[in-house]
Amino acid sequence: MAATTARRGLRRDQEPLRRIVVTTGEPAGIGPDLALAAALADWPCELIFAGDPALLTARAAALGLPIKASEWREDAPPGPHRAGRLPVLPLPLAREATPGRPDPANARYVLATIDAAADGCLGGRFSAMVTAPVQKSSILDAGIAFKGHTEYLAARAGGAHPVMLLVAGKLRVALATTHLPLARVPETITRVLLERTLAVLDQGLRTAFHIEAPRILVCGLNPHAGEGGHLGREEIEVIAPAVEASRARGVAIDGPLPADTAFTPRSLANADAVLAMYHDQGLPVIKHAEFGHGVNVTLGLPFQRVSVDHGTALDLAGSGRADPGSLFEAIRLAYRLG
Repeated sequence: MAATTARRGLRRDQEPLRRIVVTTGEPAGIGPDLALAAALADWPCELIFAGDPALLTARAAALGLPIKASEWREDAPPGPHRAGRLPVLPLPLAREATPGRPDPANARYVLATIDAAADGCLGGRFSAMVTAPVQKSSILDAGIAFKGHTEYLAARAGGAHPVMLLVAGKLRVALATTHLPLARVPETITRVLLERTLAVLDQGLRTAFHIEAPRILVCGLNPHAGEGGHLGREEIEVIAPAVEASRARGVAIDGPLPADTAFTPRSLANADAVLAMYHDQGLPVIKHAEFGHGVNVTLGLPFQRVSVDHGTALDLAGSGRADPGSLFEAIRLAYRLG
């Protein structure tokens, strides 16, 4: 993880300096490793890392990286991040972290890093937040109800309607439902849900991605989009009416389409985003397109949040072999959004 320049694709040279907070994620995972990689690069925005300074300094020493954490001072003059600096918004671990071995005792620490970043965005201290991966099972093992970053941040923001949007280059895939058992997906997909999701997606593409007239493709739920009702009636009774209602409100939309049609190159060439009905209908396409370099954007929040598109990779934690590509792309996109 030698020092690198991370300016590719950034275009805010004439705008006020953006201050981006990066959460360091599960302390036993690769989140701290990724944060250190980002700290070793030059950025045209200010970066602040939310986490335990002792953890980050110790992980840097274990990896042989010439970097030590220092407490971020809000009153210090803002400036672009320079390689080798590690300004930290300090939050203490409950128990010393061992790479590869998540400890439920640190679950509230993980959530505290997310809370501090979100509250800082809500209060105007930060322009955007970028999140490293968390170990959901460890948080659940601590007795804390936690579905994922998306749902947690929506609650923190006062009940916003969040939409998970995965981005890999020019490919953008949004999800109508996120972390649900497959058996619950049909009952969860309602006209109200889809209309709200499409409204948030359309608005997010306009405001965050600066697309003047977004074109959205909507997948069906069933194979062949229900085959005219022979393989399911959700397309006829729920999805198509929601599409028509959204189209009447000015959303440029097509569907419901079979997923294997929506994700063909010809269809994607005429679309700015695809709305998938469930997690594993949309995620495999993104992962195949650009695994390790895609990002996750949460639309519908009152602040910008971007995340990596992968998990905690416990087997790589502390090894020096973690690929920071997705985190770099997340920071780049957080810099460009809005």
